[in-house]
Amino acid sequence: MTTDSDTAAEARSGPGDDGTGTGERARQLIGLLAEERRLRALAAVALGADTPERVAEAAGLSAKDTALALLRLREQGAVTDGPAGALAVSYGLFRELARRERPATRAGTGPDAAVLDTFVRHGRLVRLPAQWTRKKLVLRHIAEQTFEPGVAYPERVVNERLRAWCEDADGIDHVTLRRYLVDLHHLHRSEGIYRCPEVPSAG
Repeated sequence: MTTDSDTAAEARSGPGDDGTGTGERARQLIGLLAEERRLRALAAVALGADTPERVAEAAGLSAKDTALALLRLREQGAVTDGPAGALAVSYGLFRELARRERPATRAGTGPDAAVLDTFVRHGRLVRLPAQWTRKKLVLRHIAEQTFEPGVAYPERVVNERLRAWCEDADGIDHVTLRRYLVDLHHLHRSEGIYRCPEVPSAG
């Protein structure tokens, strides 16, 4: 019989580390979120609850249920402890699993693909092109891969997602990246809330 500790051990090993492929890793996370209390706890963290107490209040859970849900979410990497111990969703993990599971959507020899392959690697921005046309292409790609149309994102979430793109980037940070996306109308900002337009902007 598989125990919680066995499942957690599998989850902590990355895709392929011990024969556990990306598909299996994704199934583990889906199974994790099939339990309502864990899903509610994760949703609370995504909406800005950064302590167990705030998660319990936002999710409508008891302190015990919250502690158990957060324990499992942490064990499988869905939630991490950010700066000063603040809870945060591991968006990078979900994005990486989605990227690996998603079939290639662009040809490997086209001009757009060549630009993206040069400036975006392994789901991370290498640097922004100097040429404006290429820069807009890369920025549009980042917006499409990072934000769902019509969904409201608090600025903290936007910053966290864009910061992940900039981890290995040369000469650009998440604030600059966010400003570009707003200027190009890939993100609309109002009172600290950001939304990706329903119809993608051509920039």
